[in-house]
Amino acid sequence: MLREAPDERDVDALRSFGVVNLDKPPGPSAHQVSAWIRDMIGVEKAAHAGTLDPKVTGCLPVLTGTATRLAPALLEGAKEYVAVLELHASAPTDYASVLAEFEGRLYQKPPRKSAVARRLRVREVYALEALEVSDDRRQILLRIRCESGTYVRKLCHDLGLALGTGAHMGHLRRTATGPFADGDLVSLQDLADALAEWREREADDWLRATLAPAERALTHLPSVTIAPSAAREVAEGAPVFAPGVIDAEDAETGTLVACYTPNEAVVCLGRLVGDPDAERGEVVSLERVLV
Repeated sequence: MLREAPDERDVDALRSFGVVNLDKPPGPSAHQVSAWIRDMIGVEKAAHAGTLDPKVTGCLPVLTGTATRLAPALLEGAKEYVAVLELHASAPTDYASVLAEFEGRLYQKPPRKSAVARRLRVREVYALEALEVSDDRRQILLRIRCESGTYVRKLCHDLGLALGTGAHMGHLRRTATGPFADGDLVSLQDLADALAEWREREADDWLRATLAPAERALTHLPSVTIAPSAAREVAEGAPVFAPGVIDAEDAETGTLVACYTPNEAVVCLGRLVGDPDAERGEVVSLERVLV
């Protein structure tokens, strides 16, 4: 069954295919807050998109219901953090030039307390800047924009070595991940109040402001618009073929794309494998069918 347009869905459809741009509090794990949201909304499952350690706060998108199938799409997006670099001695006067050397591709080995194998790998830091420096020059507030999978704690340790002072990471807050940022974060209390308003008064305006259609999690991906007839074939497991493509944004072969019907309801995620302007042939190979 194809979905209605995102702005025409009722609350039940929204709960079963939605996303919360959660402001994660310090203390609970990302898995725990996802479970709380699952139970609060009343769906069978919920999943966070990109884990945060218990002490870390900030932007944690939580997908609800069948929207959990979209999680891989968010893992590919860039991340942005604000972190306190705690130096073990006063920073040298040329600290800005040292920070600049850490922009670009870096070798990192995951720390011992991590959920992945401790193999040397490459991650890219897109931007690294000092927002503020304490009077004694022993704390630097950093803004870091980086590739998914970058270990900020390890980055802070390496910065300390390069500065010659030693350093560790203090407070860390994620300010953006993929298409989500901290401009419209939702707290657990906001969500609880919105759900109470809906259940007690049947007023859903507040709930719609806290729980968005799951398509919002895909706005950073190139889009392909397909005909409803092609979408029905996708629902049966067929790839997207050229005759069913109505429109497509420019993207390189192999790019992850999101396919929509003309009413802007998402149908599937897949990899671009062919020319959307061709008369025949496969255009998108399926990775996640969402209808």
